[in-house]
Amino acid sequence: MTRGPTLPAHRLPHLPRPLDAFNTAPADEAHALLLHCLHSVRWSRRIADHRPYPDLESLLAAADEAAYDLSPGDLSEALAGESLPDLPEGTYSAAHMALSAAHAAYEARFGHAFVIYLGDTHPDECLDRILEAIRSRLTNDPEEERVMAAEELRRLAGERLGKLLRAAGPCPPAVPPRGATSQNAPAPGK
Repeated sequence: MTRGPTLPAHRLPHLPRPLDAFNTAPADEAHALLLHCLHSVRWSRRIADHRPYPDLESLLAAADEAAYDLSPGDLSEALAGESLPDLPEGTYSAAHMALSAAHAAYEARFGHAFVIYLGDTHPDECLDRILEAIRSRLTNDPEEERVMAAEELRRLAGERLGKLLRAAGPCPPAVPPRGATSQNAPAPGK
């Protein structure tokens, strides 16, 4: 029995990587993707306008550097687009109430949403880490907290951008679909 012809490995068709798609995307699509990562128009334009990037590490380094250059207005714009991190499914409603109260105190003091990078935190420890950080950061003066919030935003932007461009499939939409529910809602019956 003979087998039909096969395509040698070195002649397999090139499959585009997410970074290739980002590098060649129309400017408005690249801006939308970047706005999903950090809600600053100036930051997203700066990163998109410097395409193409030779590799993901170069893009992440450029995004990181650009985040250090956020003006006070850019930072306010980025903070306005943030919300509390999602809590793990099954979190008790009492935990949601505690988090809501702490976040309300934070917003009253600083005038913007609390932001925190949780990329290196085990899901079971997220709630404790968020509450501990809010309580700790409530003691900061406003300027010290803006610096801290900018650092957390920088780390969040890098994580979000890396996740989107390491993904094997299409990038998720920048905004949840209408009617989507938040994972921050208390688990039923809890």
